[in-house]
Amino acid sequence: MPKKPASKVSVKQFTALMKKEMPWAVDMGMTLERIGGGRAVMRLPFHASMLRPGGTVSGPTMMALADATMYAVVLSAIGIVKLAVTTSFNINFLYRPSPADLMAEGRLLKVGKRLAVIEVTLHSDGHDEPVAHATGTYSIPPRD
Repeated sequence: MPKKPASKVSVKQFTALMKKEMPWAVDMGMTLERIGGGRAVMRLPFHASMLRPGGTVSGPTMMALADATMYAVVLSAIGIVKLAVTTSFNINFLYRPSPADLMAEGRLLKVGKRLAVIEVTLHSDGHDEPVAHATGTYSIPPRD
């Protein structure tokens, strides 16, 4: 069985990066739970401020968590590259999220010299069915 590649970023390093470069994610309460081997798991604690009319978690809330997770996945493969940025993002909302923490599980589909392709599945904590599925592409700047 092939050995999984080690992560080029630790939970501690990504958390420090979030505090410095992504204060919006910290303000929302996002935390990175696991990272490694082209994968990452993030949590967003439930708060009533996430709700939109109709009592469901808003799309922008889910999109923010998915994109932050994509960034963690990319950095797990390439290391701390602050200027790796989203170039495309697509999300499908599948089910109404429960009023619970949102979990995002991301994995790297492909990484090259200039682009990385990632997918993220979101679900309400304690429920297996996905509430959303996102895919995205990140642009990786040239190395110095």
